[in-house]
Amino acid sequence: MSVPHGWLVPDWPAPARVRAFVTTRAGGVSEGEHASMNLGLSSGDRAEHVERNRAIVRAELPADPRYARQVHGIDVAEIDASVPMAVITADGAVTGSPGTVATVLTADCMPLLLADRAGTRVAAVHAGWRGMAAGVIESAVDAMRVDGPEVLAWMGPTIGPDAFEVGAEVREAFMARDTGAAEAFRAHTPGKFMADLYRLARRRLAARGVHAVYGGGFCTFNERERFFSYRRAQKSGRMGAFIWVE
Repeated sequence: MSVPHGWLVPDWPAPARVRAFVTTRAGGVSEGEHASMNLGLSSGDRAEHVERNRAIVRAELPADPRYARQVHGIDVAEIDASVPMAVITADGAVTGSPGTVATVLTADCMPLLLADRAGTRVAAVHAGWRGMAAGVIESAVDAMRVDGPEVLAWMGPTIGPDAFEVGAEVREAFMARDTGAAEAFRAHTPGKFMADLYRLARRRLAARGVHAVYGGGFCTFNERERFFSYRRAQKSGRMGAFIWVE
């Protein structure tokens, strides 16, 4: 599939009827720090700009996306055409309903997309360090309702391992469930570590039997012209990740 403005299309072997893309900063009407394709309503942007940006994205989708209230938790909502457009509180959405769009918004956290090899179920996951440490990836894989080897995963733009400095408490939160997670942390300054969210996500996926993992290699913090970054600017805009089955 092709999308405008240099938005990202996952490079993965998902069935042709699985469609997905992730927006970048390009292609919208927002200004200043929110320039230009900001899809988030909570970062101080003008509401009319966000609504126009969402309308631009909607033109590339088969239906209105369900924008959830994300809380860095582990809940993953099952959605279909019967789910009302009222705000959902969840950090992931999964669907097997053709034409229903699963959506998450991010700006440093990882947008993780999932599809089964049969092309019948897909999911979008908001996987920041808090949600990842708590188990949101495992929740999403479980919600796919297929065995791990039948799941494909694509890791979208997140803050990279050379930019994500964290305290010891973050490292300990991951190691409490997986001592091997130590490999994803590099000592930096006293009490501080550089964390690799891509490596951490791969470990969590592997724990559920998911080894067909693609994407990665982005850095929202350092690629300032291309991506929003909350760590770089707390009034940052938000990118959107969208996935559906035709």
